[in-house]
Amino acid sequence: MIAHVSGVVAEKFANSVIVDVHDIGYEVQVPTGDFDRALLGEPVKFYTYHHIREQSQELFGFSSIAAKKLFEMLITVQGVGPKAALAILSLGASEIVRNAIAGSDSGFIAKASGVGKKTAERVVVDLSDKVGLAVTVAHASGSISTTAGDEALEALMALGYTLNDAMNALEDIPTNIPTAQRVTLALKVQS
Repeated sequence: MIAHVSGVVAEKFANSVIVDVHDIGYEVQVPTGDFDRALLGEPVKFYTYHHIREQSQELFGFSSIAAKKLFEMLITVQGVGPKAALAILSLGASEIVRNAIAGSDSGFIAKASGVGKKTAERVVVDLSDKVGLAVTVAHASGSISTTAGDEALEALMALGYTLNDAMNALEDIPTNIPTAQRVTLALKVQS
């Protein structure tokens, strides 16, 4: 199993990025946001899902562990294969997609290419209790942001926490302290 690919972006086409890793090119299919951020000749790291079928092998890559975990949840839904899951994750940042599922917004999920209304409803029904509650964090400046790109969340998930458990562990921990300290505090809360 290929867990991640780190290297230099050699080529880009359609929704695929060729990552050159020590003179071996890996074709990685990525969501639209990751595709747009991958720049030719620049270093990149994708957390990958290695999909093996009888006729082919494909790599699906994500810039965050949270996006990969959400992808893995999506493909457990009947009627959602890797391409449909990738289309769903191409709708926006993984946290936006996760919030849509948590908020039972099947209309948002149905906007993904190749995903119909019934499949979108099935995604919401099957996963809404697994992805946790919709999360927004109010800042002193009055702005509201989600936990997209939260390194502490990704670190907890790398340690084996589910997305929901990691979010619960970080719920009351301030976001303005260093990531390592947030992870340490979250681990103490959970023990």
